[in-house]
Amino acid sequence: MLATPQPQDYLDTALRAVRSSPGWRVVLDELPVPTYLTDADGTVTYWNRACIDFAGREPELGRDKWCVTWELYLMTGERLPHDECPMAEAIKERKAVRGKVAVALRPDGSRRAFAAYPTPLFRSDGELEGAVNLLIDVTDQQAGALGDQAARCRRLARSTHDRGASEILVNMAKGYDATAALLREE
Repeated sequence: MLATPQPQDYLDTALRAVRSSPGWRVVLDELPVPTYLTDADGTVTYWNRACIDFAGREPELGRDKWCVTWELYLMTGERLPHDECPMAEAIKERKAVRGKVAVALRPDGSRRAFAAYPTPLFRSDGELEGAVNLLIDVTDQQAGALGDQAARCRRLARSTHDRGASEILVNMAKGYDATAALLREE
């Protein structure tokens, strides 16, 4: 049985290609996961086809900054400004960021949760050249985890004799269910 490729496998392939292959675009275009590059200022300079499928839009080269998605949110539902996204963090702090989860809002209103794997790229003189980012769709896992949290809250609400605590737990369960429903909408 073949092992399923892990995010690090895809990232290693992308990094090897970008760092050493004149045909790096072909390699990145073949990756089945959204992969894109930025310059040192965070401006998107390249994206593969999987980015369009994931984000529900075609990124604008030279205009989009930090991210290929239309809008970003935290799992809590709070808006995440693009200049605070994992790619922005990786570039600003000049270090790799691994597996931070955010939610992409597509222009059609649907949402996809993803784990980001941005990695800064440095020239031989140590100067920041840009970054590569890989997005792993974790929508189903996140929706399932939210459903599990909602079920826990309902169980706790049924087991407590404190009416106030029970109401809080029921409201928490409703919030988890609502967020999970948003992620499951296509």
